Amino acid sequence: MTTIKTVAAHDVVEATYPRPVTEKDEVGMAVGKAIDGTLSRFSYEFGQGRRPTTSAMQRLAVESLDEELADADITLSPEERDRQLTSVFGVLQAFRKRELMGLPRPRSRIILLNEHVGIYAQPDYWNGRDRFYEMKSYLARPPPPDVKLQVALFQCAFPNFRAILACFDRHADPVTATIESVPPLSDAERDEVLKTAYRVGRERGVEKVLEYVDNPVVRYTIKV
Repeated sequence: MTTIKTVAAHDVVEATYPRPVTEKDEVGMAVGKAIDGTLSRFSYEFGQGRRPTTSAMQRLAVESLDEELADADITLSPEERDRQLTSVFGVLQAFRKRELMGLPRPRSRIILLNEHVGIYAQPDYWNGRDRFYEMKSYLARPPPPDVKLQVALFQCAFPNFRAILACFDRHADPVTATIESVPPLSDAERDEVLKTAYRVGRERGVEKVLEYVDNPVVRYTIKV
């Protein structure tokens, strides 16, 4: 049996670009999770041939946001809650009109480095053939370092796919959508990303038996 250390892509990002989390950040994360969960659910239903209504999407978004806020022990004023929900509804409406609607989420893959470290990587959506999408509910253009690293890890996990960053800016009124391709990684960029992932995995990874891992594996050999 082969024992490897595993971490998720977001763990690599957080370890590489750590920052203190403020209450404003916690609210933003709760809103983002509510958006992600709602869109993932209804995009799947749309892809299955069903046609979810706007009101149904909004109801689930309200439930999801309230759950996320409760889990984070955050209480918003009625006015602030309404303001956040308005931005959430704006993202849902903008998403319905874009190419992502109806796409599924790909199965998580493992980037296996030197047969010792595995990085779980799973972008938000894909078409199953030649492209994947990472979605943000804020404007991440040009991509800040943490987003750039996250997408780069997905590019390593899905090497034959075109990476697309889809930004639905909930802070804009009305919500704006920016959907743009991310340039392919150069060999040097890919090596630097994989070295970073390897270091974090060695330091923070959880041991697993490779033969028991049921995810698609993409192997790389790097110099460390």
